[in-house]
Amino acid sequence: MSDVPETVRRIRSGDPRTLARTISRIDDGDPSVAQVLRALHAHTGHAHVIGVTGPPGSGKSTLVDKFVGEFRRRGLSVGVLAVDPSSPFTGGAILGDRIRMQSHALDEGVYIRSLATRGHLGGLSGAVMEAVRVLDAAGFDRILIETVGVGQSEVDIVRLADTVVLVSVPGLGDDIQVLKAGIMEIGDVFVVNKSDRDGADRVVREIRSMLETALVNGVTPRALSGTGAADRGGHHIASAARESADAHGYGDAHGLPPVLKTTAETGEGVAPVVDAVEAHRAALEESGLLTERRLRNASYELRDALGKRLLARLDSPDALARLDALARDMVERRRDVYDAVDALHEALCLEEIHPRR
Repeated sequence: MSDVPETVRRIRSGDPRTLARTISRIDDGDPSVAQVLRALHAHTGHAHVIGVTGPPGSGKSTLVDKFVGEFRRRGLSVGVLAVDPSSPFTGGAILGDRIRMQSHALDEGVYIRSLATRGHLGGLSGAVMEAVRVLDAAGFDRILIETVGVGQSEVDIVRLADTVVLVSVPGLGDDIQVLKAGIMEIGDVFVVNKSDRDGADRVVREIRSMLETALVNGVTPRALSGTGAADRGGHHIASAARESADAHGYGDAHGLPPVLKTTAETGEGVAPVVDAVEAHRAALEESGLLTERRLRNASYELRDALGKRLLARLDSPDALARLDALARDMVERRRDVYDAVDALHEALCLEEIHPRR
């Protein structure tokens, strides 16, 4: 990208072709796009980033499509990043989610982009964070991120979104058992989709029961905390957060996040979910917890970026040679793994190992 100012100008104006090209460069790992992202950074931080996660088959794509329509009826522009499984043939996104959202294809206030996981665990693509910044700088009011749907391990979204919508459905067999290991702790708004099916009310009761049990055991719901997940001990909940939640109609009288029923195919129940998302954002912003949550997310991002940079240095020829030598020392019992790691760490800190050029 030789003309960075012009690219930035076009992104800021919402030019869809420039958005598409820039996100493609991000997804392809083009190092030159960093110049554009640096220039865009000062123009970010305004969009409300909403993650939509849950198990495969829960109807996330259809729900996101209905959320887009509801936000547009409220006069808000929407960017959508749909993380799809990687194609086994091309490595790119299979595009199933994007196909389901074609009803908004001609709406200039909506931008929809699919990203492939490309082996990235946790339900997201490695390019999502930077793509969010591009859409944020382009002026979209709401950015929806639909995760791939990998089940219990899908918790990366908590380190990116301001508000997480956790979707479940009746009929998953052992309903909440599928969700409870970790993922149940990351929701800000809980949705039981396909509620026209038998068992929907039971799933709602089970989710509420789990949330109540967690609260009794001293685990504060993430929804009114500044951290990336539920807090043990509740020390992040201030009276201001509770008062803000009450004032904006978010959650219930016990401090539990809302558990709502929807039928995405018909659109039933979608507006109350969007109301809850908006109320959550308002409560976080008014209490100052939105800033705290974003600070925590920025800390995670810094740690991740530093880790990637260090790993990149280990891909250089001199690093590989050093690794091979240390591995041989371990096999021949001249060093243990701790000595080897110390030696490698010292080499990195002394910049004896340089990145590949």
